[in-house]
Formats: sequence, C-alpha cells, structure tokens
Amino acid sequence: MILPDVNVLIPGTRFLADLGMSPKPVDFLQDLEHLAIHLQQHGLYRLKDSEILEKACKEGRTSLTHDLDFGDLLAASGADLPSLVIFRFRNRRPEHVNRYLLEIISQYRESLEHGAVITVTEGRIRLRDLPPHGRQPEGKRVLA
Repeated sequence: MILPDVNVLIPGTRFLADLGMSPKPVDFLQDLEHLAIHLQQHGLYRLKDSEILEKACKEGRTSLTHDLDFGDLLAASGADLPSLVIFRFRNRRPEHVNRYLLEIISQYRESLEHGAVITVTEGRIRLRDLPPHGRQPEGKRVLA
C-alpha cells in the first residue's frame, strides 16, 4: 500500500471550487480536513470570474477551476494571490481530479501558500510562481 505524502495529511489548506468543478473533489478535500468550499454550496451561482478570484483572495483560498479565463484575469492583475489550480483535461471525473489534488497538495502546498498558478494536463503538472512576468513587488500584492 502506498501512503500519501505527509503534506497531504496536514489539514488546513483553503480551497474554493468554481461552478465548473464537481462538488465531489471538495468533499474529498474536506475528508482530508482541508478547508474547501464550492460556490454551489453557498448559492453563489452568478458571480463573475473576477468576483470569484476576489472572494478566494479575501478568504485566503486557492481557486480550483477548469476555466482558462481565471489565469488570464490573474495575470492581468499582476497580483501574487490568490493561487490558482487550472485543470485542463477531458476526464473530469472526481476520482481523476482527486488523484491530481493529492499530488498538488503533496508537492506544491508551500507554493500555493505564497502565490502560484498550477496548470494540470494529462500526466503533467506545471507550476508558475506569482507574480507573473517575473515582477518582484516590494510586498505581497493581492487581487482587489
């Protein structure tokens, strides 16, 4: 039996899943004692993408999405936070997403806490630290 990395078992990572994500990965993260919410659970069906990112930032959450627009919005803002995980694969079954979530938490938890965009494709996870374009601001810049 293969045990997950110890970082997966450290509770408390905060996530916000947008409406394009199944609520089941949120349940999976909650079972691991992470602080994950889904917009659907809060009746937030009409938020614009920019408002979703703003909510994630204010609540210190990493945004989970299949929507590529989130990356563009975050890059255009020049902000360090919120972190973002973009899933870019056809197999969106929760079990498939959950396997990648385990790997992301295990390997990239610290990057998510400091500001990163993680793009997940079949068999590949790509990490880009924020801020975009190599800028190093004096202090943390957040989406506002």
